[in-house]
Amino acid sequence: MDRDVVTIVSGLPRSGTSMMMRMLEAGGLEVLTDNVRKADDDNPDGYYELERVKQVKNDRAWLEDAKGKVVKMVSALLIELPPTYTYKVVFMRRKIEEILASQRQMLVRQGKPANSVSDERMSAMFEKHLRQIKTWIAQRSDMGAIYVDYNQMLKQPLEHVKAVNVFLGNRLDPEAMVGIVNPALYRQRR
Repeated sequence: MDRDVVTIVSGLPRSGTSMMMRMLEAGGLEVLTDNVRKADDDNPDGYYELERVKQVKNDRAWLEDAKGKVVKMVSALLIELPPTYTYKVVFMRRKIEEILASQRQMLVRQGKPANSVSDERMSAMFEKHLRQIKTWIAQRSDMGAIYVDYNQMLKQPLEHVKAVNVFLGNRLDPEAMVGIVNPALYRQRR
């Protein structure tokens, strides 16, 4: 792994980003997290977040600490990354209907309103966002990406882990990464 590269796990919320962070950590990549957001029923193995990432528009100092490590960032924030670093993005994709069901379940557990926007409208917004982000990433000379299908990875983890390993310089432990995949946590099947 190039020590000057910032590796980012990204995607829509509830798309498997925390699982991928755990996989990369098990594979040998150092994670950048603050453990402020604790594990809960929605993510029993932890969220692997760094709170400062949410302020990337105004606070980019943490990026220096992220060089040679992996950090998690929701896809909507990617556009705030400055061109002063080189980025490798592991972008998680998951069936939109599963993401919506998972988000709804999480909101219910938190006692928050779960149906303020219809699934059809939210799905259209998410799909548009994903198309825009993919185009935007492709236009960045400082950024490369691999798109990982969460649903397929659960079925054939080794195939996807090998591709991620090659993308990140072929220095990870694929067997350790595959050992993290836990189909029991795949609870919003559609």
